[in-house]
Amino acid sequence: MSSQHQALLEAMEQQSISIAKAGIVCSLPARTSILAAANPTGGHYNKAKTVSENLKMGSALLSRFDLVFIMLDTPNEEMDDMLSEHVMCLHSGRTTPTSFMSLGNVQEKEKPSTAKSQSLKEKLKVHKGEVVDVIPSQLLRKYISYARKFVQPHITPQAAQVLQEFYLLLRKNYMTQDSTPITTRQLESLIRLTEARARLELRTQATESDAQDVINLMIYSMRDIYTNESGVLDFRRAQMGTGMSEKSQDAKIQVKDFGAFIFSLNNEGFLLKKGPKVYQLQTSNF
Repeated sequence: MSSQHQALLEAMEQQSISIAKAGIVCSLPARTSILAAANPTGGHYNKAKTVSENLKMGSALLSRFDLVFIMLDTPNEEMDDMLSEHVMCLHSGRTTPTSFMSLGNVQEKEKPSTAKSQSLKEKLKVHKGEVVDVIPSQLLRKYISYARKFVQPHITPQAAQVLQEFYLLLRKNYMTQDSTPITTRQLESLIRLTEARARLELRTQATESDAQDVINLMIYSMRDIYTNESGVLDFRRAQMGTGMSEKSQDAKIQVKDFGAFIFSLNNEGFLLKKGPKVYQLQTSNF
């Protein structure tokens, strides 16, 4: 772990920063929310590996984040068209069309359903033809500062029961013989996110609806983390260690002529010859 990662881990784990410079040794409190972004090594995300292996980041640091989302640039004709239109509007001085903010929702506005039946994704969607009043960045910054300073929500018994049932369900369904990636750290994350969801609306009580929205976010995040290279949700893939699924680990390749096989991999660019009988692996996407 690099020194930058070590300093960040201390701030997230101990909520303090140690300083030793110019003969001054002290520890300062550090309480803040962290929003981080990282690119995978080699510029390409390999689904056969875990998030930790792709980012070359220690699992101890990565596990401190409440939510982890994998943003892949997958070709999509509809999204590519809206993105290119948005970029052209920025350079030509035209107003960005509201349809771009719908994020792929091009269907006509349907009959509104009840709030309980709607998922968080459906609530945040902007339907076609709907006018969006964008909040100025300065006003949004003041709103967040006010909410963090003056609003301290408490979880209601109904919301606490929903979170506890979801945590127990994960522990029951995804426990393996060796270990399980679901710990009390996930439960604490659910509690923090539920309180933040209520604080966003300046409410002093976190309701059952807030807990359900947070559960949807957690499920979406876990789906990104634990999906293997075959697109199957595999909870045996932890954020640490190897990211290969059991099916990939048990796969056996039989080669009649190993020398010819190595020569073929070197000729295709997967292996780089460094010396006599010494090769360096270039990529594992094959």
